[in-house]
Amino acid sequence: MDNRVAENVLGTLGAVCWSVQLIPQIVINYRRHDTEGLQGSMMLLWATAGVPLGVYNIVEEFNIALRIQPQILMTLSLITWAQCLYYGKKYRIMKCCVAVTSLLLLFGGIEAGLIFALQAAKRRGLEWPLILMAVLSACLLAAGVLRHYWDIYVHRTVRGISFIFVGIDAAGDLFSLLSVLFGSTISALGIIIYGTELTLWVGIFICGGIFNLRPWIKERSEQRNGNLQEPVSLHPMPSSTSVFRTASASQVTERRPWQSS
Repeated sequence: MDNRVAENVLGTLGAVCWSVQLIPQIVINYRRHDTEGLQGSMMLLWATAGVPLGVYNIVEEFNIALRIQPQILMTLSLITWAQCLYYGKKYRIMKCCVAVTSLLLLFGGIEAGLIFALQAAKRRGLEWPLILMAVLSACLLAAGVLRHYWDIYVHRTVRGISFIFVGIDAAGDLFSLLSVLFGSTISALGIIIYGTELTLWVGIFICGGIFNLRPWIKERSEQRNGNLQEPVSLHPMPSSTSVFRTASASQVTERRPWQSS
């Protein structure tokens, strides 16, 4: 399956999605002035994953869009992580800026060094370093999302994360996966990287349907029938007025009737 135009178009669409995926989350964090429920460790894991993913995509000579994609992921992830520090841990803004800038320089330097090293290894016929980069990036990306699965298990709700962000990210993974499939040579590792991430995001959507959407629909139905006795679902939710934006931790606590006094 060799279609260079389709490969480039799909890769570009994937890069565009990854370029804007975290922007809805960043905006929601800013409006809430709160990041409760959003896992800072996920953002840091994603930023770290951008290093081996960038190395792999560049050394494997994927299309330009897929080469840029990990750099965008790294930058936006660190910005979101800085919000977790600022709003969640109450760090001073200057301290957050220094942390983000330092990590960007560190990650950029490591990535550049690894690119030259792995290009030399590839010329000598060594394949295992590239395989290591692919596996490492897939593990870090998956670990970041799995951190939210644990939070869902503990709190029985999808909280602190924007479903708009989830949808855009899943679309980016899908387009990137298709771009790899349309390449001149199909990369099994590329399929694993983007396929794993896409599967995990679909799981988040399913959890959102079970724990967030279903109670919201039930409440709306009870409101229409005039049988609502007490608010137990996603209302009121001043910072997240749509079911497609999840409540922060404080709001989740407030809406649990067995926790009320």
